[in-house]
Amino acid sequence: MIDVFYVYVLHSLADNGFYIGYSTDLKKRLAQHKQGAAIATRHRGPWKLIYYEAYIEQADAKGRER
Repeated sequence: MIDVFYVYVLHSLADNGFYIGYSTDLKKRLAQHKQGAAIATRHRGPWKLIYYEAYIEQADAKGRER
């Protein structure tokens, strides 16, 4: 099985800001953001996923996140 690395962009409906993140399990990470379990985004939600990219190489995903 091939590992997939995701870079995603969330839009805050509360303050109109953005958050760029990285994860190997996009569904789980989005659920954490929605539940307020992610420290970096817990006070700025609700969030909407507006974009994501998938990478096979971890270094490519981490580079894109920055």
